Amino acid sequence: MSENAAGSTRADHAAAPHRRGGPPPTVTVIVPVHDTRRYLDRSLGSVFTQTLDPDRIEIIAVDDGSTDGSAAWLDAAAAAHPRLTVVHQPASGGAGRPRNAGLDRATGDYVFFLDSDDRLGPEALERLVAMAEEHGSDVVLGRIVGAGGRGAPVDLRTTSPRVSVFDSPVYWTLAAYKLFRRAFLERHRLRFVEGRLLAEDLPFGIAALLRAGTVSVVADYDCYYLHGRPDDSNASRQDVDWPAYLRYIGTVLAGLADEVPPGPDRDTLMVRHFHGEILMPFAAPYLARDEAGRRAMREAARPLVDRYLTDRVLTALPPRLRLRAHCLRAGLDADLAAVVRADTGPAPVPTRVADGRAYAAYPTFRAPAHPLPDRLHDLTDRLAVRQRLDSVQWVGGVLHLRGTAALPPLGAATAALVLHRGGARLRVPAATGPDGSWHAALDPAAAAGGAPLADGVWGLKLAVTAYGDAPAAAGGPDPDPSAGLCREVWLVPEGGAAATDTAPRVISHGSEGPTVAALFLSSPHGHLHLDLDHDGARRPLGADLHGRATCTRGGRATVDARLTLPGCPADAALQLVLRDATRTVALRTTVERGAGDRYRTCSHLRSGPPGSWQVALRLTAGGLRRELPVRTPDGRHPLRLTVPGDGGDPGAGGD
Repeated sequence: MSENAAGSTRADHAAAPHRRGGPPPTVTVIVPVHDTRRYLDRSLGSVFTQTLDPDRIEIIAVDDGSTDGSAAWLDAAAAAHPRLTVVHQPASGGAGRPRNAGLDRATGDYVFFLDSDDRLGPEALERLVAMAEEHGSDVVLGRIVGAGGRGAPVDLRTTSPRVSVFDSPVYWTLAAYKLFRRAFLERHRLRFVEGRLLAEDLPFGIAALLRAGTVSVVADYDCYYLHGRPDDSNASRQDVDWPAYLRYIGTVLAGLADEVPPGPDRDTLMVRHFHGEILMPFAAPYLARDEAGRRAMREAARPLVDRYLTDRVLTALPPRLRLRAHCLRAGLDADLAAVVRADTGPAPVPTRVADGRAYAAYPTFRAPAHPLPDRLHDLTDRLAVRQRLDSVQWVGGVLHLRGTAALPPLGAATAALVLHRGGARLRVPAATGPDGSWHAALDPAAAAGGAPLADGVWGLKLAVTAYGDAPAAAGGPDPDPSAGLCREVWLVPEGGAAATDTAPRVISHGSEGPTVAALFLSSPHGHLHLDLDHDGARRPLGADLHGRATCTRGGRATVDARLTLPGCPADAALQLVLRDATRTVALRTTVERGAGDRYRTCSHLRSGPPGSWQVALRLTAGGLRRELPVRTPDGRHPLRLTVPGDGGDPGAGGD
């Protein structure tokens, strides 16, 4: 079906089934089109091939005065695809009017706005609609991925049926490409600003997210592919009248201020707008203008800075934007130009370490002619350790950990293993290499300054210290840690360390004798911990201890048990025992040690003690003594041995 803006038919195409009295569609996909002929096969094609039932999809493509053949392509596509309706209208100067035209004609329960140079993942609509139907969502965001050199505005990583704009990243993408409940849009009369090439969707996106009863996220599937254009002609990259643009942003933010009162919540949203709109033009477009043009931009931006730049917002901005905002507010025009010039130059802005802090060393940093406070340049809290734990291995009773770590962009760094338990904190030095590799050997028998570690659960972190202009020499003594910037990060096995051995083991514990040690990963984050437990109660040994027990009518019995016992000392004693409610009988036991810490224990009795017995294996290593229950081969029951006392039937089995 093809219509002009007034609704008259331009081509006699078959109408979609729902137009003939069938059930209305579930979702209407609205596609504004202006001179994007080369991308329409990809964009509309991604809608035609959705896994959602085709009868549940309505497509409205609005041709906004295209001159490159897009109109003819759409008409031909409508002839082949009865679910596609084409609307033709004069060029309006932006995506707002064609989106509104599509919204006015939509009949689906939901609407989705797809730009004509982007595309959907094949399962996108099915997943987005399912989320909305299950949870009553007014707005559903699908995971967005960049393509063709264009980056995604936000990295959505967690699927959630309900999120808040104040404590999730959803507010950082205010663009139209989301699923909206149509009744919600009509109830609030939400429409796009018309006639604008840039930021026409801001008021729509802000109002929708702030007024929605439920906002949901589908992050476990790539729903929307945001494409760059080879000719760099995306609307968001076109040159604009920046002073007029900033004045328009002022009206948008005034509307936001009417919805959200002053305070932490408004500041949270304003951080995004200082990133995305207020300070965005103060880059190459600012330097490209003469002084009169720069002054006009500053004068347009300064009221926004004066009204919305609270101390909380300023602190939340990165140094490059923090400095711009401060210079605009303080009227430091030369400093503003210096900061922008440093950011747009061929070399990255260097990072300096001083007094245990890291600073972006713009020309304004500690320069006599630029008395700007250090806090404006401080990026300490924005630096994160980049680490990988590649190997976790016990050698005897010593735990060896290997990996790589860096603290970009500060260059060479040293590393140390840090153990946390309650208020206790112990540091184990690590050898570091020039390539960022590190190796730490943790000996629980001597890690506490030569003394054994205390029993309990120890969290394992990596402390990485970078020294800026004074990197440590590989293999040499560590520099004074106070001269560098130190960051700690939890150790999380990955890659080659993914199969970290978490089986409990026997290790030396110095003067305290052997103890039970076990590695485990916390839930849900997978942080590495070491559990030392002399009683062996939290993570018992012998988890794979299985065996068989048989007995003849004459009382001849055989008990055979096998297990893995990592770290078991060579002088340890293993002995099978029988136990009932009041007695314990130790059996003469033969022990065979195999590869991989595997043990087989066996006992043959010419005349077993009468009764019904539970079988256990006694481990004795120095002061460490454990009785480990043996289970049936399928692991479902304790192993029992029944020895007749008066010629009755013998038995063996489990409870």
